[in-house]
Amino acid sequence: MPEYFPAPIKTVEAGSAAARAGVRPGDVLLRVNGAAVTDVLAYRHLLSQGKATLEIARPKEAPRAMTGVPGTSQDHHRLQMAAPPSLDDTFTFDVEWEDPGLEFEEVLFDGIHLCANKCDFCYVHQMPRGFRKSLYIMDDDYRLSFLYGSFVTLTNLSEGDINRILDENLSPLYVSVHTANQDLRQDMMKWWKLKVKDQKAVQIRDMIERLESIDLYTQIVLVPERNDGENIDDTVEYLSSRPNVISAAVVPIGLTSHRTNLPDVRTFNREEARDSLRRLNVWRKKFLTERGTRFVFPSDELYLLAGEPLPSEEEYEGFPMLENGVGMIRDFLTEALPELPAALPEPRRVILGTGTLFAEALDRAVEPLRAIEGLTLEVRAVTNKTFGPVTTVAGLLTGRCFRHAVKTGEADLLIVPPTTLRYGTELMLDDVSLGELRQEFRMDVRAGGATLGELARVILDGAQSSGHQWGMSAHAVKDSGHTPLEIEVAEQGMRGQA
Repeated sequence: MPEYFPAPIKTVEAGSAAARAGVRPGDVLLRVNGAAVTDVLAYRHLLSQGKATLEIARPKEAPRAMTGVPGTSQDHHRLQMAAPPSLDDTFTFDVEWEDPGLEFEEVLFDGIHLCANKCDFCYVHQMPRGFRKSLYIMDDDYRLSFLYGSFVTLTNLSEGDINRILDENLSPLYVSVHTANQDLRQDMMKWWKLKVKDQKAVQIRDMIERLESIDLYTQIVLVPERNDGENIDDTVEYLSSRPNVISAAVVPIGLTSHRTNLPDVRTFNREEARDSLRRLNVWRKKFLTERGTRFVFPSDELYLLAGEPLPSEEEYEGFPMLENGVGMIRDFLTEALPELPAALPEPRRVILGTGTLFAEALDRAVEPLRAIEGLTLEVRAVTNKTFGPVTTVAGLLTGRCFRHAVKTGEADLLIVPPTTLRYGTELMLDDVSLGELRQEFRMDVRAGGATLGELARVILDGAQSSGHQWGMSAHAVKDSGHTPLEIEVAEQGMRGQA
């Protein structure tokens, strides 16, 4: 292990042990009790031992150096480049059963653990060119699974990782299983032998059983004619037999039009989606009777593809996998429309932009608003011009998609799905901001609501959305723009395809 993983300090709590020791924002944590610290979990674990000595460095700005070769054609391209700051100026302070009062710029100090697989359905492999390079990072980090609920495959774990999960009780974890058939799983995921640190880690049944003390939320990305049909029955039967598996989400494969040199796979047709739902519903009824939980939760997309009605709110059992697309529509519909006015003070033309998959359901939901005098309301199914028309979910619409779908001045208000926006910002996946769209379209552009009632308030009163945004979980860790070690950390707002 390296001597240390520098962890830049973001804030120091006033009056804390760190503040009393003279620690300042911008300082760097080097070691705790003489040991390198890989992440905030390890940091907290070391503190939990009781007494800890923290080693802090105060970086010094290094002199800047010129690049380029004087007197050559590269001379006019010479730039001032800064060397990494020196970490030689260090000091220590002790704490005993006390929080030092430090908040770090990152939760991972040693960089993100990368994926060892080349899955047929990996979304990163289907990304179009031209986005920021951070969107092509394939993360598969069990620490982010514990911290933020991102799904991991477990195939890149070392023996040390497994022992750490067990020793520190990093529970729950979120695991992409896909199938309990080992040969089929290898065929679908195609892990790289040189990237697999421990051959035992790729054996999914062995891993689930070895992690018996860790609660596991699992997911199955369903691929037509691969892991559906009888195979999904076998997988659900196995997962339900393991006491540490809490539930299984079933998500149909997501594709884009950018699949150059990738295996030939396709999406589900209606009959195939219905067959999968029929099989899963048999299990759901059985589990509810025998165990008091339905255990298996198909995603909204599977119901929409099948043309089947969504389950009731009660059937989602508290929406434990909401961010994985399981129950988002039902959750959206839980808050009914508020009392609606008979008329608006001034006429208003509103476009509700959404993905082609959700457009019909949204159109039915907002129908009562059309009775308001002075309100012209259109639900517009926006074709995805970035990932291709095969990508039908609302959350992957970009600024480019809306530029193709909306004409300047044709409405007073355009509402976009909040899931298209990066957390805490008005930026879409392609870095187009709502402010840019407002200028171009010469109309107000806002994010919709997390619920139907909130959406109505955005339409009628100009309320601010509190809707779900991408990047507020594990992907926010990749959103910082910093470069710990050799990995640039940024965001990738796609979950459920690991």
